[in-house]
Amino acid sequence: MSSGLQLVVVTGLSGAGRSTAAKSLEDLGFFVVDNLPPSLLPTMVDLGSRSQGAVGRIAVVVDVRSRAFTSDLRTALDEIERHGVQPRVLFLEATDDVLVRRFESVRRPHPLQGEGRLVDGIVRERQLLRDLRGSAALVLDTSTLNVHELRAKVSAAFGDATADARLHLTVLSFGFKYGLPVDADLVADVRFLPNPHWIAELRPHTGKDAPVRDYVLAQAGALEFLDKYEDLLQLVFDGYLREGKSYALVAVGCTGGKHRSVAMSEQLASRLKADGIDVQVVHRDLGRE
Repeated sequence: MSSGLQLVVVTGLSGAGRSTAAKSLEDLGFFVVDNLPPSLLPTMVDLGSRSQGAVGRIAVVVDVRSRAFTSDLRTALDEIERHGVQPRVLFLEATDDVLVRRFESVRRPHPLQGEGRLVDGIVRERQLLRDLRGSAALVLDTSTLNVHELRAKVSAAFGDATADARLHLTVLSFGFKYGLPVDADLVADVRFLPNPHWIAELRPHTGKDAPVRDYVLAQAGALEFLDKYEDLLQLVFDGYLREGKSYALVAVGCTGGKHRSVAMSEQLASRLKADGIDVQVVHRDLGRE
């Protein structure tokens, strides 16, 4: 097998958007195979390696319809790695209530529900995939994503990322009162800084505005946090790249996701961009208050 071959394994919960992700990868130039038994993965990769460049990027959709799913897949991935190909696993998930609505809208049973309820099948599948989720290069929660947003995320992770070895990073600000972002690789809590919400002249502004930004950065510990967290992230990112993980999401949270987390996310992203990392900034909860 050739180490120049690129392999993406698309898996995750039924109803979470595997078909959309596969179509997105196909549009990016991947040769896509749906519902391939895990035991045939090494054969598929070997055929791609023998194609003399005609098939340089392969995406395989693997799910619980395959017998002995988890054990066969782990064995197959280990064999592929031993032959010099670093597979990247894209894991798609969504909340139980969203998955239930999606299955009900198409009036189809869950593949694992058997004689039980739809939610029983979802629980079984979540348990079956738990270990695989933990080793995925990228986990995407599609609960709040429409088709176009999911396609954009897949493109960001596997488009340019297939052409170079740089890390592609999203820095996301959020408010703890709206819940943790479940697809975050790392979460930082900046609630240790004084809250501009309690200063009347700053309350209407956001962390993107100069008065709030300057106030937040002037607080004790703010710049020291940015210095040390930037160093820590560089250490982590180097490890991600060594392990073949090319996409990461770093979440920065405060109480409401309006002031501190926004200002600190903007500053952190600016520093990391200067370090040569491809960074985009997303303010999840800005405007929700």
